Amino acid sequence: MSVRPVKKLVQAKPTLEGAGVRLRRAFGFGDPGEFDPFLLLDDLRNERPEDYAAGFPWHPHRGIETISYVLAGTVEHGDSMGNRGTIGAGDIQWMTAGRGIIHQEMPKGDPKGRMHGFQLWANLPSALKMTAPRYQEVKSDEIPEVTEDDGTMARIVCGQFWGKRGPVEGIAADPTYIDVSVPPGKRKTLPVETTHHAFAYVFAGSGTFCNASEPLSVPTEGVGWWAGADAPVPTVAEDRSLILFDRGDEVTVQAGDAGIRFLLVSGKPLEEPVAWYGPIVMNTQEQLQTAFDELQRGTFLKG
Repeated sequence: MSVRPVKKLVQAKPTLEGAGVRLRRAFGFGDPGEFDPFLLLDDLRNERPEDYAAGFPWHPHRGIETISYVLAGTVEHGDSMGNRGTIGAGDIQWMTAGRGIIHQEMPKGDPKGRMHGFQLWANLPSALKMTAPRYQEVKSDEIPEVTEDDGTMARIVCGQFWGKRGPVEGIAADPTYIDVSVPPGKRKTLPVETTHHAFAYVFAGSGTFCNASEPLSVPTEGVGWWAGADAPVPTVAEDRSLILFDRGDEVTVQAGDAGIRFLLVSGKPLEEPVAWYGPIVMNTQEQLQTAFDELQRGTFLKG
């Protein structure tokens, strides 16, 4: 067994999206090969409705899948196929945009005004770029949970983990998407498919992601610093920290005094060319231009 070294650790950056939604972007619109097959991860977490109520009005997607995971509040959604619905705390919506869809997502918050959720974008391989759009909506009580003897808990959205399989199926990149909670002071080793790219995103507490049998001793103020491949990489991760792992077949984390909760996501790299502008991701510039030409002509939706 080999522990995955930490390749990179950064802090999610404040970003304005949609019609004026304040969120934190963990990664996105950078080198698409770095997180392949994943393209973007946003953390929408606010306690003031004025920071998110404008939402994400009607906009197109093609060539990707969007994965929305709500922890607090609700999100009302609608699309060009006539679908309407609401996802609430603990729910998942896995949308395959395929050949094209136009939709909107409007965060509503909980009775106290709190809103928290994540959106992850996953690329589609060239053979499935123009597949028919589809949804997989999963309610909170459909997501299997496993609790270990030490109190570590995992909610399994997608993939096989600790003897359970998540309810989201038929995804080309064979992803695993887990919500992990490790109690204070506990050390946990988690399996990850060797051939997959993998990252973790911390959203509560803190912990040390280990490079070997012992964690590195790094001051907390080092979190978020990155100075290139030859520099020492800090492994102490706090709230809103993104950790990109190198190759290996397991991840080890030592929880801090308040415990740690994080998303652990991995997927099989597509290793295909990427032509990307906004919510449309294709393989060539010609395909990308065609998509925007179709939007202008009103022929983007294929029925």
